[in-house]
Amino acid sequence: GISALFTGPSGTGKTMAAEIIANELKLDLYKIDLSTVVSKYVGETEKNLARIFSAAENANAILFFDEADALFGKRTEVKDAHDRYANIEVSYLLQRMEEYRGVAILATNLRKNMDDAFVRRIQYTIEFPFPDEEHRRQIWDKIWPEELPRSKDLEWDFMAHEVEVAGGNIRNIALAAAFLAAADGNKQPEVCMSHLIRATMREYQKIGKVVTTDKFRKYLIK
Repeated sequence: GISALFTGPSGTGKTMAAEIIANELKLDLYKIDLSTVVSKYVGETEKNLARIFSAAENANAILFFDEADALFGKRTEVKDAHDRYANIEVSYLLQRMEEYRGVAILATNLRKNMDDAFVRRIQYTIEFPFPDEEHRRQIWDKIWPEELPRSKDLEWDFMAHEVEVAGGNIRNIALAAAFLAAADGNKQPEVCMSHLIRATMREYQKIGKVVTTDKFRKYLIK
């Protein structure tokens, strides 16, 4: 089998990469949030994991464990029984991954919280970096369906420079902008800068990013 660790900030494409791998291999993808699998009761986490691996083996599915840091906290020093038990849970998961004949992927936003001794047991570690301005420019340019009407006034250089967000957030903004354009009621609604900026401000509020309207104001004036 193959084990891999996908690490990088939220929205950088870890889940999408797993979906693409599954699609290319024509296999089902089982997405599991590890934070919902971990139990405070002794032995329950292992039972939950055993059920997951059993189901995946029967279906020959790719396993994608998200929020891996929920289980893989740094445990260099074992201070109490809780730490010892957490190490047992981690060792059990890694053992099952090593024995699994298919592809098993762990994903985390917080690589620094994972113990290096555990990470070394995983075959491949793949970094998903936060996109720089050039890559954001490419995402803005390529994310749109060909059939979606877009205004000629769209300023990708401005969006790439001023809107410092990950690819997942850009996708959310693009989708929201398309809905805003459709809601304007025109027969042939075009996505324009005002839609993009309004969608950006909504996304900022959703992720807790400070909205500074000064740089966006000229696009909001009708």
